[in-house]
Amino acid sequence: MEKQTRTPILSVLGHIDHGKTTLLDNIRGTAIAAKEAGRVTQHIGATEIPIDTIKKICEPLKRDWTGIEVPGLLFIDTPGHHAFASLRKRGGALADVAVVVVDVLEGFQPQTYESLNILRLLKTPFVIALNKIDRIKGWNSKSIPFCINYKDQPEYAQESLDARIYEIVGDLYDKGFSADRYDRIQDFSRTVCIVPVCAKSGEGIADLLLVLIGLSQKFFERTLRIHLEEAGVGTILEKKEERGLGTTIDVILYDGQLSVGDTLVVGSTEEEPIVTRVKALLKPRALQEIRTEQRFKRVRRVNAASGVKIVAPGLENALPGSRVRVSKQGKDELERVIKEIKGEIEEMKMETSPEGIIIKADTMGSLEALALELKGEGIEKIKKAEVGSISKRDIIDATTVKDRYLSVILGFNVDLL
Repeated sequence: MEKQTRTPILSVLGHIDHGKTTLLDNIRGTAIAAKEAGRVTQHIGATEIPIDTIKKICEPLKRDWTGIEVPGLLFIDTPGHHAFASLRKRGGALADVAVVVVDVLEGFQPQTYESLNILRLLKTPFVIALNKIDRIKGWNSKSIPFCINYKDQPEYAQESLDARIYEIVGDLYDKGFSADRYDRIQDFSRTVCIVPVCAKSGEGIADLLLVLIGLSQKFFERTLRIHLEEAGVGTILEKKEERGLGTTIDVILYDGQLSVGDTLVVGSTEEEPIVTRVKALLKPRALQEIRTEQRFKRVRRVNAASGVKIVAPGLENALPGSRVRVSKQGKDELERVIKEIKGEIEEMKMETSPEGIIIKADTMGSLEALALELKGEGIEKIKKAEVGSISKRDIIDATTVKDRYLSVILGFNVDLL
């Protein structure tokens, strides 16, 4: 069976207000503006930019595209920990590459360091998008590649930017990473790329896309090769209630194929994984067609890499951050897949102690990040760590803890039931 190269999956991380959303919006907007060369596909929870569109955006950089087999780039629209399948012991992450957005004037902030820790933990390669370069004194930002615009800047503005870049290089060195401005790097396998950008004007977007395509092609070519006909494997980004559809899951499919009618094994908050049958697969409609009652179009089949909303019975206890797998080969294979998913969830569970605090979060990735941060602050006693809203049961459990300083419930992105 012939293997094909799938689209690399990218996640955008960084400190609050450093421009993650603006950067994603600009990449999407730039791609939509250049869409004559290739359509921009809106996925559930992701935006795909085809290689033809990227070539058009990067045209001023006059690069040779021979040997590039990557079909495009798939940007996950949920900046932050949602993007990571929390399979730390297996060293796996949903994102192939991460883009860490850093404000050029503010430099590294707590969430930036948090992102770096998670990337190191999951062994995920990353690129630094050094944003808001238009705020450098004297810098005249235009919607063109950075390496072209840099030459036209006054010397003092160039020096000011270089000084900021060296600060970032120093911060990364302290964390054990070698880094430099992308156009000065000789060995991309050992050095973190820093790409100066302005998400507002669009300056540097072409440089960033070119670097991401180059890295994906050079270092992930083998891992991106998949059998499209094989059983689909994906990660749950979110679980949502949709009017008229019930509980649905938003999934990034990163291997194989998923079709309506397939038997699906889904990670669950309960003891046993959910076994269900795919009732419908939904993709967003084109941007100009958005209507509240018709936001989605139904498709019969999706191939990796792709973002899709899955409608199926019994998804109420689906666990965001866990895996979904298609089972096609009968009873024996189904049992093997159930065992596999069960094992992965066991692996994701954190060590707990009889006395300790209770932590709740919206996804396994967020839960793991929260536990990691608490550990960093010297809080290692955790009585219960679960995905889901804070319930009466949690409050009762917290009141039974004898140490009043540990009789605490911490929630991340969750509601009180």
